[in-house]
Amino acid sequence: MSESEALAPVRPGARKPPATIYDIARATGVSPSTVSRALNKPGRLKEATERRIRDAADQLGYRINPMARALPTGKTGTLALLVSDITNPVYFDVVRGAERIATARGLTLVFAESQESPELELATAQRLQTSVDGLFLVASRLTDDQIVELSSVKPLIVANRLVPGVTAVVPDPRPGISAALDRLHEFGHHRIAYLSGPDASWMNGVRWRTLFTYAVERGMSIVEIPSTTPTREGGAEALQRVLAADVSAVFAYNDLVALGLLRAARDQGVDVPRQLSIVGFDDIFGADLPTPALSTIKSPLREMGEAGMHRLLVEIDGIDEEHAPSLPTRYIDRESVADRR
Repeated sequence: MSESEALAPVRPGARKPPATIYDIARATGVSPSTVSRALNKPGRLKEATERRIRDAADQLGYRINPMARALPTGKTGTLALLVSDITNPVYFDVVRGAERIATARGLTLVFAESQESPELELATAQRLQTSVDGLFLVASRLTDDQIVELSSVKPLIVANRLVPGVTAVVPDPRPGISAALDRLHEFGHHRIAYLSGPDASWMNGVRWRTLFTYAVERGMSIVEIPSTTPTREGGAEALQRVLAADVSAVFAYNDLVALGLLRAARDQGVDVPRQLSIVGFDDIFGADLPTPALSTIKSPLREMGEAGMHRLLVEIDGIDEEHAPSLPTRYIDRESVADRR
């Protein structure tokens, strides 16, 4: 470096070079390899030494470079979570649960959506797989074969559906549906409907089959009514078909559909719950805010996010684990269900 370069003023706003493990080593008086072990493989050094190194790293503003860490380990420390619709509040707690587990392990979680498009989901998943250690698919709209193919490239977990040969976390809809039907039967409802979701949704089929089986067991008749989209707009558009079915109660595919149906009923002078009782699925944020507050079947969303992320990390580490978490649903009785008698 010339004298003129050494004396040149620093430009305002110029970025200082990022700290390295060599800077930390000089600051703490240990070797760079010791710094690397403390930051990348905690628990292998004396607690006091490790704490001193981490404190120095914080003071120097050191940040682990996932690409550099991937060179010797083959892992980037980055995971991806892909959902079908980012605007659906049902995913808020799933993401929060997954993020909690990733953060506790010092990992980065990347979040993406497919906008309910199988084609976009596949392209996004394939792009993410090139730069992450594992992929968590929530409410995937892909075919079983496509998911199996993705799982052959990188560790992969699915939530809200079962795919042969792929690890999954799935809530059990039976406890919640059973309790909701018991309530409706107690209140004298004998003709009910299911306002269904997308054909590509695996959980949609599970909910319908469970409702049908349990309703028949209780001597209740049930009819399936399709909704155009799993949103409030889809629920609102279905009101006339629901009224034409001459039912006294409706289960909706999710809370968004239920809330749309409830709003349309109120706008058209249909009394909920006296003329029509409505039950949603998932218990999203805001389900208790309308008038009447929505009765719904609560899914353990945060627990599902935590369990899915834990299972993904087990897959990445190559550990055999047979334990499958129990994720029961439960019925939340609010104001949108009434006694017909």
